[in-house]
Amino acid sequence: MADTESLAAKLNECAEKRDFEGALALVRGNQAEISKMLKPAGVKDALKKTTSDRLLLSFVDGVQFGAEPLDKSLVRLEKLVYFNSKKPGEGGALVLSESWGLGTVKRIDDFYRRITVDFRMKKGHQFSYAAATDMLELAPENHILVIREADPAGFEQMLKERPGDFVKAVLRSYGDMPVTRLEDVCAANGFVKSVNWKKFWDSARAALRSDKLVEIPARRADPIRLKASAEDYGDGWLTAFSHETDPKLIVAAVREYERQGKLKESAPEVRAKIEDRLVFASTAARKVDDALYARIAVTVIELGFANPPAREMRDYLWDRRRFVKAAAALPAREVGSMIAFLAEDDAARAKLYDAIPELCFTAVAEIVSRFGEDAACRAAVGELMKQPKAPATLTTLIVGKFEQFRDWSELPPLITLLTHAIALGEGRQGGETLKMQNLVRRLFADVKWLGKVFGWLSESDRAMFFERFQASIAWDPSTHHTIVVRMTKLVPELESHVVKAEKKREYARVTSYRSFAMKKAEYLKLINEDMPANVKRIEFAKGFGDLSENAEYQYAKDEQRALMQKQSLMQADLEAVKPDEFAGVATDEVAPGVAVVVSTPDGEKTYCVLGEWDNDIELGVLSSKTRLAQNMLGKKPGDQFEMPGSEGSVAFGSVKEIRELPAEIREWMKLPPGMQI
Repeated sequence: MADTESLAAKLNECAEKRDFEGALALVRGNQAEISKMLKPAGVKDALKKTTSDRLLLSFVDGVQFGAEPLDKSLVRLEKLVYFNSKKPGEGGALVLSESWGLGTVKRIDDFYRRITVDFRMKKGHQFSYAAATDMLELAPENHILVIREADPAGFEQMLKERPGDFVKAVLRSYGDMPVTRLEDVCAANGFVKSVNWKKFWDSARAALRSDKLVEIPARRADPIRLKASAEDYGDGWLTAFSHETDPKLIVAAVREYERQGKLKESAPEVRAKIEDRLVFASTAARKVDDALYARIAVTVIELGFANPPAREMRDYLWDRRRFVKAAAALPAREVGSMIAFLAEDDAARAKLYDAIPELCFTAVAEIVSRFGEDAACRAAVGELMKQPKAPATLTTLIVGKFEQFRDWSELPPLITLLTHAIALGEGRQGGETLKMQNLVRRLFADVKWLGKVFGWLSESDRAMFFERFQASIAWDPSTHHTIVVRMTKLVPELESHVVKAEKKREYARVTSYRSFAMKKAEYLKLINEDMPANVKRIEFAKGFGDLSENAEYQYAKDEQRALMQKQSLMQADLEAVKPDEFAGVATDEVAPGVAVVVSTPDGEKTYCVLGEWDNDIELGVLSSKTRLAQNMLGKKPGDQFEMPGSEGSVAFGSVKEIRELPAEIREWMKLPPGMQI
């Protein structure tokens, strides 16, 4: 490193030669010594002495020396200098934005300190210097977006003919990532359409599996890794592997070693070291990661190792039903291997059948597929489907693939199975049940599936199925109506069973005097304060010169448009909504102006349903426009309604009692002192 005196001399020399870039490189390369010699303000002055270029001077002023650590200010300054670079015949510098992708710097305004960038999907996007250095990165030449920009034909050829190389280019550009993230990146950038993804990925994966520079994980949630160099699996690999302590990496390394065909030809001492690491990995995963433990167990059995003992691993997975949690976290293709490992005899299979209500869909499908010929399996499945509330996973599997189960005499009639499916499609669900609900809803929207179902049902069961679905209150209304119409087209005689929906009652648009006054005060502030202040900002901005390149003027005009739109909407609302005292409202049904006592799964609650703009959570005041109020309007004591916002299983409330508004609510509704309407 240079001493302080020589650094000072070199900075003075850069100032004499007007060598800004040389001075910046000198400061950047000797940052520790420079920071001892000069304060941030001194570094700023030293750099400014090396140039008279207005743009460079605006860069130095714009990175806020002293307000941030010196290193951060210098990084910002280097970025700004790069943004100003141009290649002969290629236009402005290429930059990358996480939100907008690849862009080209078109203009830098030293007066307003703004950078204008043209992106593929957004032209003329402006950034302040600070925003540009925070949100934009330099675009390396080997980035996939730069390749597409520079050589479109070569890009398309690689995408179509060498999908494996294409994926590697994406990984080099964006870093290691799971396959789900890879799909998102490719779709977001227009590389591969979502409808074509499966075909593309199948081809790419086939190519990547033989590529020693790529590590494809067993779990979809784990990242695909791009290695710096190919593994030779020699002594160096064995030494590193023998000292590995991460159980996930141990299993991945063993699987990759086997995939490369090395395990078959390995010497006994090598197998012994691999077995030793697997024992270590199983110990590390115990009571920490049940899915990882299950993967280790399957690896040990499938690759023919004796340790850890199979009995010990099975006992651990059976204990406290750890296999249930493991199945939910394992990749789909590994769930079957774990099920096969556990199902060693009739007693073990009986325990699996008993766990079906707790298991994820993939595990349930594996059990039924593998052991569907077993009478005990059929009996267990039949008993579960005869329950008032059948397991969501089993319902989805059997209803979706009923052709495979038509000869199962242990199952209840198809109409019962369909009733379970309708119930599953109702209301709000969570977790695995939500996934099953979405699958069932897609089934009901499938005309081919509906046609098969009606073909399997008797005439009376068709009508029963149709009426049960039509009576379901918790499906999305538009989806529900569409499915009802499809059913009547498939079976025209069902038209006579259609229940004509009653027209929903219209309520007057009202609110309390309190809420009306507050809304009017907000409107008056908008037209008397906010809008005049905006006009002043516009007039002030006009003084900065050319309006076409005047950012402050453009921002003020955008604000004006937003304020005018808000004023128009508020004015229309104030004309349409009227203040009301809610006097003399009948209590025979829920309507604006009553108190409702509701029975919910969590106990009783009281809501006071008022007008459109009324809301106070602590007092239980509920706007008539909220989803909960909309679900209750028109209901009478004893009627049920859906409780929105609940997580997990579907929840319903019921109207227990309808009362007049209490005195404290009527006091709350009054016009606040000093306010007018």
